[in-house]
Amino acid sequence: MDLALTEEQEMLQQSVREFAESEVKPLAREIDETGRFPKETFRKAAELGLTGVALPEEAGGAGFDHVAYTIVIEEISRVCASTGAILSVQNSLFCDPLFRFGTPEQKKKFLIPFARGEKIGCYALTEPQAGSNAAALATRAVRQGDTYIVSGTKEWITNGAVADAALVYASTDPAKGEKGITALIVERGTPGFQAGKEEKKLGVNGSACCELSFTDCPVPVANRLGGEGEGYRIALSTLDGGRIGIAAQAVGIAQGAYEAAFSYAKTRQAFGHPIADFQAIQFMIADMATEIEAARLLARRAAWKQDSGARFSMEASIAKLFASEMATRATHKAIQIHGGNGYSREYPVERAYRDARITEIYEGTSEIQRSIIASWVLKSY
Repeated sequence: MDLALTEEQEMLQQSVREFAESEVKPLAREIDETGRFPKETFRKAAELGLTGVALPEEAGGAGFDHVAYTIVIEEISRVCASTGAILSVQNSLFCDPLFRFGTPEQKKKFLIPFARGEKIGCYALTEPQAGSNAAALATRAVRQGDTYIVSGTKEWITNGAVADAALVYASTDPAKGEKGITALIVERGTPGFQAGKEEKKLGVNGSACCELSFTDCPVPVANRLGGEGEGYRIALSTLDGGRIGIAAQAVGIAQGAYEAAFSYAKTRQAFGHPIADFQAIQFMIADMATEIEAARLLARRAAWKQDSGARFSMEASIAKLFASEMATRATHKAIQIHGGNGYSREYPVERAYRDARITEIYEGTSEIQRSIIASWVLKSY
């Protein structure tokens, strides 16, 4: 594995950083405080190809690889975790499975306009009683001729309140457990499909996260992704890629907090010196720099493995586990370096601290990641 970025990746990094600084950062605080979904920023990101980063151009994407995708999510999340989460879901959880499992007709209708950012997608797996245990879905899909009748509730669905279509996982044969789960593309406006109120959360407040309900909702069999009963396999393989995006998001959140803390430490005076002169502060900065770099390399290694075509489940879980817990530690230190000012919403580090916490929970909790890693490690003995 070559750890150096290619010239193309470096150019992408520079262009995305400039976009993040000029278009995303100025709105970050307002988005956090109001919970407003940044639709105008999403459209501008789409113009740069950031809604289908690792998809080929013929599929509506930008034609980059997954390492480039981690660069994009990191740079955006460095200034606004909400926008990073929105783009991660669009890329990893909606467009990627459509590209891998969709029929030519489905790709034309659902992949290309979403990869181009003309429409917004979401991934509807989690339910009130089915979070970490994704196989315990209560949402049902009963086939009647050429239609599935879907009934049930999904929760914590990022992009859900604004999505033009949802990738919904439902049980078509409860007796078969996880082998009876099927993936369906449900379009906004379908009778019986309703988005509930947006969740009031600790952080990542602009992600349009809400409950989705389905009441006798008719979905054409033509909208089934993969075969009947293949939904669980599709869901888990999709989460592998999604976890790389969350690892990159965590790195970006931590990097933004680190930069803010480093700058503050150089200007804040105590006892007649910048606080950066004191060993206690230097040690915190050193720890942050070390862990951020380690997490970044883990995320890129997982993305490189994904690009290679080999199975990358363990690498994705390792990257997400380490990066998410690192982000919590790094943002904690950033607040400590700021002292009392770090507790104020006038400074960005308190938002970073709140945003970092969810990276240890969504797309598989840290406990689930440890379980996955352990299962792969034990297979080798």
